[in-house]
Amino acid sequence: MGLFRNFAEKLKSVGSRWTQSVSGLFSDDPITDDFWDDLEENMILGDVGVETAENLTAELKQLMKERRITTRQELKSAFSEMLISRLEAVPGMGEPLKLSSKPSVIIMIGVNGSGKTTTSGKFAAQLKAEGKNVIMAAADTFRAAAIDQLKAWGERAGVRVIAQAPESDPAAVVYDSIMAAKASGADVIIADTAGRLHTKSNLMDELAKITRVIKREIPEGPSEVLIVLDAVTGQNGFVQAETFSKVMPITGVVLTKFDNTSKGGIVIAIAEKLKMPVRYVGLGEGIDDLQLFEPRAFAEALLNAAPE
Repeated sequence: MGLFRNFAEKLKSVGSRWTQSVSGLFSDDPITDDFWDDLEENMILGDVGVETAENLTAELKQLMKERRITTRQELKSAFSEMLISRLEAVPGMGEPLKLSSKPSVIIMIGVNGSGKTTTSGKFAAQLKAEGKNVIMAAADTFRAAAIDQLKAWGERAGVRVIAQAPESDPAAVVYDSIMAAKASGADVIIADTAGRLHTKSNLMDELAKITRVIKREIPEGPSEVLIVLDAVTGQNGFVQAETFSKVMPITGVVLTKFDNTSKGGIVIAIAEKLKMPVRYVGLGEGIDDLQLFEPRAFAEALLNAAPE
């Protein structure tokens, strides 16, 4: 429950324009045709997606008839329940990291600029605070800046970073990290990978090679493959997720910059369209602002009402 309260409080402090516009519709006014139009429009503007917005509106209308709902407040409660049910129906939604093997390997994937390296650093810091022995692998060797940034996070978090020269083989960096982890008894390896989709074929080959190296040394393979999506870009991230999922199984989504977006409906869109679980959400720049996603807290913040 501690994580739930923390996430809920941080969502309230975010106060995104989208959540305010949606919750503001559920006033004391009568339920009119304009209400339904406004609700559907606000969901579309919030990047829920046209088809999903239409489906949610139609389902809510049906619930209103079945339950003989007459007020917007009753409708708000029904809508909250409906959203929670849809989010929780996606396996893995809001689940913490699963790190059963030793060493466990977390592969961080996503395009450049999504916040992938920063998220890797935040995970490392949080796991270190939990008493884990963590190693970070600077496997984004295409960008010297990414290597330097990860090293800076390593210093900040007190975590060892394995790196090689820019343009070196990313799989070799991951291999060195696995060897270092086995030698030192480390618990977790976080591999920060490249994200240059403009050279998509080479990138996908690199990721496939990294996976083969991991499986050769750790038969269970990577414990987690997390794709980092920038919440501000909304559904543009879908193409990224679909591209990456063709080369390796994605175990979850990390949504960064959620505190800066007016498109909070992307959470619903990811669940409905991609059928991928949102595992963590970035709600600020601090280490502790990477939060475990909680569907109920999300619905409460969206509609400003605790679901019954």
